[in-house]
Amino acid sequence: MRFIRANFRSDCGVVEDSVAGYNRFAPQVISFMRLRTVVCSAILLSCSTAFSQDQDFSKVQIKVSKVAGNVYMLQGAGGNIAASVGDDGIVVVDDQYAPLAEKIQTALKGITDKPVRFVINTHYHEDHTGGNAYFQKNAPIIAHDNVRKRLEEGTTAGNLGSVKFEEKPVSKDALPIITFDHDVTVHLNGEDIRALHVPSGHTDGDSVIFFPKSNVVHMGDDYFRGRFPFVDLGGGGSAKGMADALEQIIPQLPADVKVIPGHGDISNLNEVREYVAMLKDTRAVVEKGVQQGKTLDQLKQEKVLDPWKKWSGNFITTDVFMETLYNDVTGNKSGPVLKHN
Repeated sequence: MRFIRANFRSDCGVVEDSVAGYNRFAPQVISFMRLRTVVCSAILLSCSTAFSQDQDFSKVQIKVSKVAGNVYMLQGAGGNIAASVGDDGIVVVDDQYAPLAEKIQTALKGITDKPVRFVINTHYHEDHTGGNAYFQKNAPIIAHDNVRKRLEEGTTAGNLGSVKFEEKPVSKDALPIITFDHDVTVHLNGEDIRALHVPSGHTDGDSVIFFPKSNVVHMGDDYFRGRFPFVDLGGGGSAKGMADALEQIIPQLPADVKVIPGHGDISNLNEVREYVAMLKDTRAVVEKGVQQGKTLDQLKQEKVLDPWKKWSGNFITTDVFMETLYNDVTGNKSGPVLKHN
């Protein structure tokens, strides 16, 4: 892998882990019974403030796994955390929800007594950035420019259809104070830890994080292991951009690299390749239907994504992913909307 040193500026699990307490939202979708599953699924994302307030974080346990080299993975509720641990301290990638920050800190102390030196956000969603304010008391937050922008201004996130929720502006102390446009490298623990921006994938502020010495990569939410992804079209993401980004990254990685997904267990390049093929093939099928003048309902009735039904999950079901792909191709807003205030 080739690592480019960047100039930067300073301006000072698992998805299913978040199920508990959300079923009460389902009745809000009325007179559209066939989308009840979509509604129950949508509330599993756990990215909005409303979602996090409904969870009992006191019951969440932080699981620590050794990945390779000096890199560990922490799982609790929300996105997977990576931690580079060494004599220089800890570099953390993503920090889940605010109420879990102390538990995460305790879990890190179980690995080393060294302090957290830097935190890198892979994107702006709360289940990856909620602990920013806590950790930034001692360690600066690093992220792509668009992460800071969306955290500062707030965003209506979702798939431009049935999945829709508000990411409210965060407090000043939760904003990344070091941002970058293309990439940035943190040199600690004998690692050249590189954050590389990949445009218009899960969101428009995504970064993939490379740990070359340990032979580990954290792909953020551009990679959901073994299931259809949530593509935040409202946050500048696209299914095509997600597939394009991963196709550009795969050749940069050793064949035996350990892959940390945004959600799910530790993975490998063969599984990532299968995931990319799924993204490209499903979008092509939906795009072909759109070109033939078919509506979203017609595509659902024809079950055009049935060959990929094994990827259907509790959050993004086959129908929800078809809606995402349809809106990605057409730019249309469709379906009933579940709003979270």
